[in-house]
Amino acid sequence: MASIAKIKKASMIALKDYLGLVEDETLLVVCDEGEKEIGEVMFECGKELCSEAIYVEMKARKINGEEPPDPVAAMMQQVDAVICPTTKSLTHTRARREASKVGVRVATMPGITSDTLIRCMTADHERILELTNLVAERMKGVKTIRIETKSGTDISIPISKRKIISSTGVLRTIGESGNLPSGEVYVAPWEEKTNGKVVFDGSMAELGIIQEPIFVTIKDGYIVNIEGKEQAQDFKNLLDKVGNADAKAVAEFGIGTNYKARISGDILEDEKVMGTVHIAFGNNVT
Repeated sequence: MASIAKIKKASMIALKDYLGLVEDETLLVVCDEGEKEIGEVMFECGKELCSEAIYVEMKARKINGEEPPDPVAAMMQQVDAVICPTTKSLTHTRARREASKVGVRVATMPGITSDTLIRCMTADHERILELTNLVAERMKGVKTIRIETKSGTDISIPISKRKIISSTGVLRTIGESGNLPSGEVYVAPWEEKTNGKVVFDGSMAELGIIQEPIFVTIKDGYIVNIEGKEQAQDFKNLLDKVGNADAKAVAEFGIGTNYKARISGDILEDEKVMGTVHIAFGNNVT
């Protein structure tokens, strides 16, 4: 178990160096029962750094992308910065988008663990910034991403003229938002155009580290078949639980650029691991 002192040091780096908080600003910490320890430490740090810090604890959401309660969403628009150590992701919610729209800086930390926080917050953010921007520049002008691996992945992902997004975790500009910690370059592929097979062998949101490969066939932008062992069935159940056909839509392709991140079973960290790529399914509105 990480010490409170180490969590506090990492939290201070997150709030001061990455979120860029200064003494005349206001901070809102949005938390739930699953992330209470980290949330409370960040609140204490916020009180030291800002003119006003507010802590709100809501009931943990059931799935990633589920909206927070209306009063919490309203509060998110009334401060300078929001940090969200929550069990499920608020990144792709209307509440986050509306807060960003009015100029609030929002850092989301879905599923954050003390180990991930301490390890990744000690990374040189200038180094991550440089590598992330380099990868983003290389992706600009690319028409189709082709991924082939020895394990069997063979897929084509059209991204021509789609916006390439650099996620560095450095969120100091009005209205900026992203994960913290971060370090990835991502894009929303063209809808209904991705085709091929993907062998997932690293980790997966909700499932953690993958024990046996999950084989996924994608046709015209949607999952049409999933094969494998127990975790493959868990993945099927997860998609069925959403209860929407678009849960099977290819929504994002990303490349990890954080040299300190490692595959840990925490998707917040895993998708940032340098040398990995990831594909996300579902809503690509954000």
